Amino acid sequence: MALRFTVQGDDEAETAEGLRLLVAAGLQAAMPPRRLTDNRWMARAVPDMAKAWTEDGPGLSVM
Repeated sequence: MALRFTVQGDDEAETAEGLRLLVAAGLQAAMPPRRLTDNRWMARAVPDMAKAWTEDGPGLSVM
């Protein structure tokens, strides 16, 4: 199972800001803001697998 986190916005700037928040939370940008149908904007981020190891072994820390 692949994890993907999506941010949607009303415009490119709003979507880019949402993506920056996901990256600041430790995710890795996977798709830059793109305009979709009906003038919707979307960007995606995925877990940074290089940082996905915790003290207990593989996995993302949610604390």
